[in-house]
Amino acid sequence: MRAPFKEVVLEGVASGPVSVRVFCDTLDNKTAPVVLYLHGGAFLDKAVNVARPVAECLADAGAIVVDADCSGPTDNGFPQSLEYAYGVLEYLARKRELGGKKSLLLVAGEESGGNLAAGVALKARDQMPGKLDGQVLISPLLDPFMGTKSFQCADRNGMRERWSEGWNRYLGFLGGVCHPYAAPRFCSRLAGVAPTLLLTAEDDPLRDESLEYSSLLTKAGVPVHQHILPAGMGWARLYGGQSDDEPTWQTEICARFKSFVDDVRARPG
Repeated sequence: MRAPFKEVVLEGVASGPVSVRVFCDTLDNKTAPVVLYLHGGAFLDKAVNVARPVAECLADAGAIVVDADCSGPTDNGFPQSLEYAYGVLEYLARKRELGGKKSLLLVAGEESGGNLAAGVALKARDQMPGKLDGQVLISPLLDPFMGTKSFQCADRNGMRERWSEGWNRYLGFLGGVCHPYAAPRFCSRLAGVAPTLLLTAEDDPLRDESLEYSSLLTKAGVPVHQHILPAGMGWARLYGGQSDDEPTWQTEICARFKSFVDDVRARPG
């Protein structure tokens, strides 16, 4: 099932009006989790009117998904992209125009969008503690040094050069210095970050950096749901990589997300 979406303009964001797509069955659901979704694209893509399969999965799982495209307005650079995304999250937390008082507020993203989601979650911890209920990181792009063992397989799905170019674009002005919001894998202070759902796959070049971040979060006392999906599910297609396998990960993402939401709701307030 492909979730329907509506075009909505958020008028009260600090950076000015923001056009978003809202994926959901109905905007009247007062208990559905509200998810700020940040799409992938290796910090390079600027396409707006393209499919958002991950956003659709989360909406099919019962969420109201706010797809905020940060690439066009910010030219895929740090800190502009992160500030833009955080501004939308702050608006959703402040206005509560979507969902209801009992709706969870989460941030989610895959690949470069997973990097933004992780950075936004860190800033939310620092700037509006207690307002973000969870983060969903799907093969997050976290390590600009690209030196993990699993990353050696990036040539197989045609992503090595693309990720290298993307990191250079995103971090270009930093002159090689990694701000913790830009490269969360190297953040030294992770305590207090929102509970985390982290998904990767056995044949994912981003597997090791994802699992390393999961381990760091766990050591910092952050509740983490970590899942490594089997190889052969066409996982690379999730972020535009090459794969001979047809994508079969949609059902897994839906199921893992539902379980995570149930767990977050069950946690003491």
